Amino acid sequence: MGQRLSALLEWIEELRASFEVDIDDGWELQPVSGDASFRRYFRVSSNGNSWIAVDAPPEHENSKAFVEIADAWRKQGVHVPKVISVDLMQGFMLLSDFGDRLYLPALVDGGAEKLYRCAIDELFKIQQCEKGSLPHYDKAMLQREMSLFCEWFLEGLLEVDLTPLDRGGLRSSFESLERSALEQPLVCVHRDFHSRNLMITSVDAPGVIDFQDAVKGPITYDLVSLFRDCYISWPDDDVYKWVEQFRLGLISKGLLSDDVSTASFERWFDLMGMQRHLKAIGIFARLSIRDDKHGYLQDIPRTLKYIVGVCGKYSELNSFKELIDLKIAPAMRSERRFDDAPL
Repeated sequence: MGQRLSALLEWIEELRASFEVDIDDGWELQPVSGDASFRRYFRVSSNGNSWIAVDAPPEHENSKAFVEIADAWRKQGVHVPKVISVDLMQGFMLLSDFGDRLYLPALVDGGAEKLYRCAIDELFKIQQCEKGSLPHYDKAMLQREMSLFCEWFLEGLLEVDLTPLDRGGLRSSFESLERSALEQPLVCVHRDFHSRNLMITSVDAPGVIDFQDAVKGPITYDLVSLFRDCYISWPDDDVYKWVEQFRLGLISKGLLSDDVSTASFERWFDLMGMQRHLKAIGIFARLSIRDDKHGYLQDIPRTLKYIVGVCGKYSELNSFKELIDLKIAPAMRSERRFDDAPL
């Protein structure tokens, strides 16, 4: 990693000489918060201005997708960072700087209503972007994501012994989630539209980051990311109020048929949420086991509670609920890395 940092510093020096970027002799480079990927972020400061330098190793990260989506979405009014310069071979980018104010702390401090209104307005813009060139969030991708739950969480982290009956129940539940996802209208999907990827900025629109994995997929996916956030939870009454407001907004913008009832849309939202949360729990476990990043384990109990809530609403998920009650919850209670029991 030291060699990559040295190369990034050299690249920034070259930018100063070769591009019209205001970095004078007094520029500084400071690390800023990273994420769950291999990317690292640094703030480049000079002469009262700042930018974000990104180190994204090309063998692990797809900077080309980030640059292409950033360019396309900016042209369509989405508040994403401006790509000032990029070196795809080395995996370096220089971006405009949205600052340090994430949505998450502000939500905790009571700013939810206003912040979510701004986020929803931005999500409407994203969903109306051109989606033709984006990968399709198809059945194979849905299945791969849900398999992370079994591979990394159940078998890898908890070491749960799954019987053929258990596996049959999981398969049946997964098929229900797939059907619900695939019957929804297709839109542009950010895929991680949550409180750690939305920034408070000087305008009435969140800065949207971490969108390089965007796809064309189900219309409720990003809504789940926002309101069934793995990092903060809200009462069901608030969540379904916001979901209904979004449904009505989609209808008014011609993005959803008014034949889609409140109950149907909530079902899409709930089952899409369960699919996403299965994936998230699998990723959190993988980050701990494979990447030695254990902090995400604390978010698993909250995320599993979302799944339990959905299982309680839909009879086709009864076998999954039984697996949680009989095997997953006891295994988590005996797992010392979890502070609280999941249920």
